[in-house]
Amino acid sequence: MDEPRGRLTRDGIRIHEPADFAGMRLAGRVAAEILDAVAPLVVPGVTTEALDDFIRGRVAAAGAVSATIGYRGYRHASCISVNHVVCHGIPGPKALKDGDILNIDVTVIVDGWYGDTSRMYVAGSLNRKAERLIDVTHDALMRGIAAVRPGNTFGDIGHAIQSFVEDHRMSVVRDFCGHGLGRVFHAPPNVLHYGRAGSGPLLEEGMFFTIEPMVNLGRPETKILADDWTAVTRDKSLSAQFEHSVGVTADGCEIFTLSPAGRFHPTWAA
Repeated sequence: MDEPRGRLTRDGIRIHEPADFAGMRLAGRVAAEILDAVAPLVVPGVTTEALDDFIRGRVAAAGAVSATIGYRGYRHASCISVNHVVCHGIPGPKALKDGDILNIDVTVIVDGWYGDTSRMYVAGSLNRKAERLIDVTHDALMRGIAAVRPGNTFGDIGHAIQSFVEDHRMSVVRDFCGHGLGRVFHAPPNVLHYGRAGSGPLLEEGMFFTIEPMVNLGRPETKILADDWTAVTRDKSLSAQFEHSVGVTADGCEIFTLSPAGRFHPTWAA
């Protein structure tokens, strides 16, 4: 794998070159296409293990490599987090029930570039409480993305997300955050989904990172289960998450992981 190009800021954040956007664009599209393809399979009765097997096959068919298989001993091509699972849910033999909501998170490597994205799905019918949570989480992500432009700060991103979520009487998870990426899976900065406007490092053209807010209907606290991966809400309240990979441009940002089929929000099925 080629060494990352570009310079580092004093905060250790890599500033990529203009040509690097093409690599991220391709990797992001492959990841988004895989999440598009799995969408019709999310129905009551299917197991998360079967969904992961499908994703593994699509990664291989795209000529990509799964970034998660083998990562710190992880054995799956996706993380699938159901209902009160906040993130890092491990695919398994349990079947989805009608009304279950789930986040599917996929990261692929294409020509050395990492495409990282997740979105929400619904198995069967959707109750109003879960629908509100999904809507607020999606809109919070997009408000965070709207704050991405040179001269703003990472605190502006967090503040945009936190203030919107809390206005809707929900909570932002503090225990997990977005991250830099490019030719590496995780790199500086930590992209917090809460914070004070104007705080943190300045955004500069050429930064690549994820924004991936996790929002709970109840309190923000989480705990890790005995498998050392699965994070759940301590109060067992529902949780939702959406994630895009973005690059800072001269006048805003580019989203690398847009859904080509328009399936990023579960209302596509309606």
